[in-house]
Amino acid sequence: MQVLVTGGAGYIGSHSVLTLLENDYEVIVYDNLCNSSAESIERVKRLTGKSVDFIEGDIRDKDKLREVFEHHNISVVIHFAALKAVGESTTIPLSYFQSNVHGTVCVLEVMKEFGVNNFIFSSSATVYGEENDVPYDENMKLGTPSSPYGANKVMVERILQDLAISDPQFRAVSLRYFNPIGAHESGEIGEDPSGIPNNLLPYVAQVAVGKRAKLNIFGGDYPTQDGSCERDYLHVMDLAEGHLAALEWLNKNESFRGVEAFNLGTGNGVSVFAIVKAFESATSKAIPFDVAPRRSGDLPAFWANANKANTQLNWQATRSLTQMMKDTWHWQSNNPNGYAK
Repeated sequence: MQVLVTGGAGYIGSHSVLTLLENDYEVIVYDNLCNSSAESIERVKRLTGKSVDFIEGDIRDKDKLREVFEHHNISVVIHFAALKAVGESTTIPLSYFQSNVHGTVCVLEVMKEFGVNNFIFSSSATVYGEENDVPYDENMKLGTPSSPYGANKVMVERILQDLAISDPQFRAVSLRYFNPIGAHESGEIGEDPSGIPNNLLPYVAQVAVGKRAKLNIFGGDYPTQDGSCERDYLHVMDLAEGHLAALEWLNKNESFRGVEAFNLGTGNGVSVFAIVKAFESATSKAIPFDVAPRRSGDLPAFWANANKANTQLNWQATRSLTQMMKDTWHWQSNNPNGYAK
């Protein structure tokens, strides 16, 4: 089976590509490298000893996408390609809607042209918005997210539902996940954000390696146990295995039509202060920090009810918080400048 992975050179994408290759899938990666590196794919090829067809291109370039479908017998698309920073989305919302919503529509339109009906979407827990209580479960209605990033994910999920109503052959899985951290145990691939990191762990790791002077923790006065935001952090390799499980669920359930959503998470909320302490404990590296004002778009706390994925996908997060910290540091200490030479 040939799998097209959009955004496959990125953080979650590259770990998922590795997992697919290790399970004997043929993979085509399509990525514009705006926040990723082709080096990640070269390392994935070395780690697995398998080949990957990499095409540099933007998902909004339908002519380029058509060339990919013309030259490959694609059976399923796993769609990661998107801008992904909650805070940044509040400052450049039009760019986020253009890339994340319009870009996804372009992918779906080209899939339809070529009769490809299987789609796995990289969604987010932000689709539950501010109205729903934690822990989130898939029976809850889509909410009103606090950021344009979250609104993008809600819009795409609604587009998938409408497409499934209009096309009885369309099959999609929407994976709503929380906060992936960590890296592959080899230390060869990991998270390498462009510029100043928007996510917590890459910033913590860059402080530890001496690339940043100190960490800013955005908000210490939230209505949580220690005043900092609480999130459901899961290991990126657990998340990658969740995408494999979703693909195999589609393969096994041939009669399925429509859209099915699954949460991928640990079911535990961990605070920002607790993450810093866990990193220091696992690595013996002190992380200086300041508490800064709250960041626009951040919610106080959320975590998953992942029972549906546990039972239907036969998936669960198995790697510990300590393992997430150790693997993050293994990656960052081996690659202080990320994928840069």
